[in-house]
Amino acid sequence: MNVAILAHEQFPDRAKTAVGILRYADYDVAAVLDRETAGDRVADHLADERVQDAPIVAGIDGVEGPLDALVIGIAPIGGGFEESWRADVRGALGRGCDVVSGLHYFLESDEEFRTLAAEHDCDIWDVRNPPDDLTVSAGRAADVDADVVLTVGTDCSTGKMTTSVELVEAARERGVDAALIPTGQTGIIVEDWGIPVDRTVSDFTAGAVERMVRERGADHDLLVVEGQGSITHPAYSAVTCGILHGAMPDRLVLCHEAGREAIHGYESFPIPPLPQVVSLYEDLAAPVSAADVVAGSLNTSHLDDGDANEAIVEYATTLDAPATDPIRFGTDEILDAVL
Repeated sequence: MNVAILAHEQFPDRAKTAVGILRYADYDVAAVLDRETAGDRVADHLADERVQDAPIVAGIDGVEGPLDALVIGIAPIGGGFEESWRADVRGALGRGCDVVSGLHYFLESDEEFRTLAAEHDCDIWDVRNPPDDLTVSAGRAADVDADVVLTVGTDCSTGKMTTSVELVEAARERGVDAALIPTGQTGIIVEDWGIPVDRTVSDFTAGAVERMVRERGADHDLLVVEGQGSITHPAYSAVTCGILHGAMPDRLVLCHEAGREAIHGYESFPIPPLPQVVSLYEDLAAPVSAADVVAGSLNTSHLDDGDANEAIVEYATTLDAPATDPIRFGTDEILDAVL
C-alpha cells in the first residue's frame, strides 16, 4: 500500500508515529508531509538503513503518483486535530485515499471528512477507537504460558515502542516465537491489531491489556508488551499503571533518553533519579505480580558514537543492569537479560 505521512512541523524528533511507520510498517511511503523541511528527503534527517527514504513535501498536492492512504504521523499532547492539517486530509479524501489517524480527535466524527469519505468511497480508520466490549481485569494475565516482558519509561517518547518491536524482531531471529502486544497508535498501525489503552475507560485499561496478553499467550513463547507514558508523568501515569497491572509482566525494560532531565512538555517536573524510577516500577508491580527491571534501553540518537557509548555505560552502571541503544547498537544485551 502506498501512503503519505503527515508530520507538519514535527519531523522527525516529535513525530514518533511517522518514524515508526517509516522504520517498521509494511507500507510503501510515497512522501512525508512537513512544511518546515519540504524539499529534503527522509534520509537527510534519519541516518538509519532500516528507515524508508522518501521525499518531504509541503502538502498533499506535492505527492506524486498513486496513493492509497494518508496517515497522520504525529500525536500532539492531548491528541487534538490542528486545523492547519484540514486541507491535506481534505485533499487526500478528494483523490480517493483512505485516512489513518491515531489522534484522540476522531476524523470519522468530522462531518466534512465523513461526507468526503462517503463521496469518494474512502475509509477512515481512527486507530484510537477502542472496542466497545471491554471490561475490568480478572487478574489472570500471569496464567499464560508465555514469558511476558513490558517496556516502561522515565517519560513519554523514550523509545518504548521502538524497543518493543526491536526485541520481538531480535528474538525471532534467535528462533524464539515472540509477539508484540500493541497498546498505542504506532504499534497498532504497524501490527494492524491491538487496543489503544490510552483511550479506554480507566477501569478497563488493565482489562484491555489482559485481554491481549491472554489472546496471544497460548500461541507464543515470548510476549513483549508496548508500554505507554511513565509512572511519574503528571498526565499519563494512570495508563502506565493500568498496563503494568494488566500485563502482569515477568520482567521490565526501562527506556530513557540520554540527557533528558525533565518531563517533555511539563518541564517543571523533573525526572526522578533513575534508581528511584526503578524502585517505583518494581514496588508498584509487586502487589499484583512481581517484576524486576532487568535491562535498560537508552535513546542516544542526538549523540555521536563516543558520547553514546559513554552514556550507555553510565546508564547500565546506574541501573546495575545491561543496557544498550537498540537502534544504534542492536538488542543483544537487552535480549540476553530478557530471555
